[in-house]
Amino acid sequence: MLMFPWWIYLCILGILFSGYMVLKSAKEEKLIDEEYIEKEGRVFMEKIEQDRERRNALREEAAE
Repeated sequence: MLMFPWWIYLCILGILFSGYMVLKSAKEEKLIDEEYIEKEGRVFMEKIEQDRERRNALREEAAE
């Protein structure tokens, strides 16, 4: 194993480090995407609830 030049070991370490960073970045990006999707889902559900309340209020006014 010592028969390779020293820079080969640096290349191998660089490749391993790059792979680790890719996996770490992908995991962080997935978490960020999930938080964004959850936030947008909450906003969407709030709009649906507001629309439902508005329609119920209009129905009550029409029934009176």
